[in-house]
Amino acid sequence: MVHQETVRSSGLISDLFTSYLERRMARILLLGMISGFPWVLIGSSLSLWLKEDGLSRSAIGWAGLIFGVYAFNFLWAPLIDRLRVPVLTDRLGHRKAWIITLQAVILACLLFWSTIDPTTSLALVIGAGLIIAICSATQDITIDALRIEQIDKDDARGMAAGAAVAVVGWWSGYKLGGMIALFLADHLQTSGVENYWQMTFVALGILVVLCNVGLLFIPETGTRERAADQRNAQQAMAARMGGKGAFVQLASFLTTTVIEPLWSFFRKNGLQIGVMILAFIFLFKIGEAFMGKMSIIFYKEVGFSKSDIAIYSKGLGWITTVVFTLIGGLFALRTGVVRALLVSGIAMAATNILFSVLHWVGQNELMFAIAVIADDLAAAFATVAFVTFISLLVDRNYTATQYALLASIGTLGRTLLASSSGALVDWLNGDWGIFFIITALMVIPALAVLWMLRDRLLPQSG
Repeated sequence: MVHQETVRSSGLISDLFTSYLERRMARILLLGMISGFPWVLIGSSLSLWLKEDGLSRSAIGWAGLIFGVYAFNFLWAPLIDRLRVPVLTDRLGHRKAWIITLQAVILACLLFWSTIDPTTSLALVIGAGLIIAICSATQDITIDALRIEQIDKDDARGMAAGAAVAVVGWWSGYKLGGMIALFLADHLQTSGVENYWQMTFVALGILVVLCNVGLLFIPETGTRERAADQRNAQQAMAARMGGKGAFVQLASFLTTTVIEPLWSFFRKNGLQIGVMILAFIFLFKIGEAFMGKMSIIFYKEVGFSKSDIAIYSKGLGWITTVVFTLIGGLFALRTGVVRALLVSGIAMAATNILFSVLHWVGQNELMFAIAVIADDLAAAFATVAFVTFISLLVDRNYTATQYALLASIGTLGRTLLASSSGALVDWLNGDWGIFFIITALMVIPALAVLWMLRDRLLPQSG
């Protein structure tokens, strides 16, 4: 069970600000950017590419099912935690070897996208997008583990700062990458380039390469020690099973790699509390996901250009997200993570309604800016509290597997259910105002579960 004191000391707040400037935070920032960037490719860029090539809102929404792989990466997280990448693991470290291998596959898919047309090869487009999603979801297993392992397990201040910086990095990769993609696609389109999206994907491939160059400078320790501990645990389990045969070795491998990390979570929290925690994680960001999946389609239908979307949703949104994520780290530390989640959940619901207002007033740049700023403010607070919450739940003996499990449960709600967002808009006959109100109401079940958990999780937070 998680226990964390509510911290009100101004000295600790000052220390948290100082910790943002530490070298390890720059490493965590880069890891966050590498994690967030693929969402540009299979999220906003793919959605607009399909929209501008004539696909329906429902089709675009259902294409979002490729995000569903993020909900299941915990299934292969134990294997990623154990299996070595030939040559690269010894040279770079276990975590970095996997990240670079998967980034290479993402780069290959981008180059493949640059050669095809979605109107004639939709299955190939979605297939390559699915591969990108699988690679991105898989690399997140090692990125999250490497990020957590940059902080000492007893360093609560560093963990809160690291969670905030990781969120800043993710949104930087997503927002800035998206801004570059939209500006470039708009420029190429106005310049008369016929396959402007395909050329954009080639340029985005350069960013993938640059991120991997930066990754090489992130230190990774403990690869050999972790592998030795895993072998020892497996051998001890095999001895308890009474043999050295192939079946016993396989059973001991599965037990120590898959079952023990999952059992550890429920042993630590108890079955009832464990199930309630998973229910909250599943439900918390469903409304945000419904809105986010269709937001760029909504902006386009209201009448904003790709450049307008780049400026307001990506550029202005990035500045807002960075500032308020860092403040959100302080907020979560000062008020306690449960209170931070309750407040930010209510704020997320309220800001969704601003997009209903934008729909009712029409193409209005001031209202667009207000809605984006408010939404990103709420999302920043919610995300840093959410990441801190999950990070505190993780058993350091099973960092990659447990974090992947918890993050995947959250992603399951956001991706599988939100894939019907386009169909919901179509069912509402394009009434975006009602759609955004419905997304605001979706947070209520999560907040109800969290309210029931508040005293059991963080009794000292009040």
